[in-house]
Amino acid sequence: MFFFSTINSIKSTKKRIICIVIFFKFNISVLGLLLITCCFSDVRLAVTLKVSPDRVQHFTSDSVSLSCEGNFTEWRVRRFPEDHDWSYCSNWRSMTGSTCNIKSSQQSDAVYWCESGSGEFSNAVNITIQNADIILVSPVHPVTEGDSVTLGCKLKRGELLSNVFFYQNDKLVQNDTRGELNISAVSKSDEGFYKCEYSGNESVQSWMSVNGE
Repeated sequence: MFFFSTINSIKSTKKRIICIVIFFKFNISVLGLLLITCCFSDVRLAVTLKVSPDRVQHFTSDSVSLSCEGNFTEWRVRRFPEDHDWSYCSNWRSMTGSTCNIKSSQQSDAVYWCESGSGEFSNAVNITIQNADIILVSPVHPVTEGDSVTLGCKLKRGELLSNVFFYQNDKLVQNDTRGELNISAVSKSDEGFYKCEYSGNESVQSWMSVNGE
């Protein structure tokens, strides 16, 4: 099932974002949200959304902190789709180092971004909530060509894993004793859906986006 939505925001006469969000549903389970494109009128974004832990997938038992960084006095975190439990984080907050803490068990898969009081927007990020025993550890923000990136696999009970299989677009890309997939210099060919497998258990897949230098 595909669900398309367009988010438009306007500051004065300047048109802002056009974000297209696709929900992928397969065999009743939500595999994830893929943010296809999020275009801003400003070349340099004045606001950055910080996510801790810094990964796309989270267990239902996790607590996730969201905060906005930038040269402004107030901010709020926006979410799509909206949720009735989201009112606390969608309120304006002062720029005093405060964070917005959410309980994964009370949220669902969504796209998040920051909005400043003066009308600037951050890039949008995808966060998925997994009621599973294993998740993929992958960067929540796009990575830049030439940079290094490390993907991992995490069990709900928290052990570090070894002998993990990693897949890109359902193709096995690493099958050895290592517990991490290290890419020393990311290229556009590394962009795609990734998942990990450990002892016969697979994580759901998440999209890793690669930006040009």
